[in-house]
Parts: sequence; C-alpha cells; structure tokens
Amino acid sequence: MDYEGKASSVAELLLGYSRDQSGWKICKKTSEVVVSWRPSAEFAGNMYKGEGIVNGSPQKVWECLNPDPNGLRVKWDDNVKKFELLEQVSSDTTVCRTVTPSAAMGIISPRDFVDVILVKRYEDGTITSNATNVSHPACPPQPGYVRGFNHPCGCFCVPVPGEAGKTQLISFFQTDLGGLLPRSVVDSFFPASMTDFYSNLTKAVKALK
Repeated sequence: MDYEGKASSVAELLLGYSRDQSGWKICKKTSEVVVSWRPSAEFAGNMYKGEGIVNGSPQKVWECLNPDPNGLRVKWDDNVKKFELLEQVSSDTTVCRTVTPSAAMGIISPRDFVDVILVKRYEDGTITSNATNVSHPACPPQPGYVRGFNHPCGCFCVPVPGEAGKTQLISFFQTDLGGLLPRSVVDSFFPASMTDFYSNLTKAVKALK
C-alpha cells in the first residue's frame, strides 16, 4: 500500500477542512473549546471540529499531541490506552495502532484503530497530524477489540500572531466506531470526549516544565 501517498492526500483534505467554514453547527461549548459538527463526506456519520486556544507555544502543545508510542499522549488522553508503532514509513510518516478503553459507562467496548499518520509542518509555524485508517499485515483484527475506522482526522497547532505563548488548536474527528452502537450513543460521545480532550490537554501543557 502507498502509505505516504494516502497520508499526503489526507493532509490536503484536512487543510481544506480548516479553510471551509460552511455547514458547521455548534453542538458543545466550554471555556476551552467550541465543538461543531456537519455530516461527513467520508462515511455515514458526522465529522466533528474542535476549536480552542491553549496556553502554551505550538511546540509545547505539539509535545503533548505528538503521535509517538513513547510520548505523552497516553499519559493524559483518556481515550488512548495504548499506542503502538507498526511501521516507520519515512521520517514523518508512520503506521500506528491505537487502543481505546471502554467508554459511555461500558456501552462502547474497547476499540482498536490502525492508521497512517503524517506529521506535517507549514511555513507559518503550524504543526499538524494527519491520519486515516489503513490495513497493515502486522495488525489484523484482534480478539477482545472491535476494530474501528478513523476517516481523515487530525490536529492543527497554529501560532497565535503576537502571542508566542498561545496556540490555536483545531482538531477534526470523523470516526466509525464499528460494532452495532445506537446512533444516539455515538452522537453524544464525540462532543463530550472532545471537550475532555481539550480540558486534559490544557492541563498536560500547563504541567510541562
């Protein structure tokens, strides 16, 4: 499989999402994030966008978000139980397996996801992760986990002009959780988990020395 080609096309798609303001409906607001949704063009579900300002430079925020098996993400992100590197495709492209714990009071059982992830930096200092589901010979579906599928998703750590200690964090999630889950469970899970994501990330960045 052309992992690099697939990851590169996801980066283009996410850049387009970040510039397209049409059709978004706000579904949840906190002091840290505004979560919006619109129907996904990739699967029969919704795409969610989170937008918030995090107190910390893009480099610091990225240190917490960096998709690295030995990184900080598994320590602060309640939705990431385990993160495994399956293949280092190139210096900026990897194939990884993410394991998520059960959620929604046990209604959502543990999941695993296999994604190609591209880390891309832009000239204005923006650092991004760009991911989508792939298959990989080292990781067929595993017993004990429902295989879920991330459609093009990722995060943008955008510098705030004139404020070096702040980052605009834009995130996109459009995930098929797999299994026979009631739509109402899925629709309430994502906005809540995204507000937790921003809240926990904010604390993790603050705790960095």
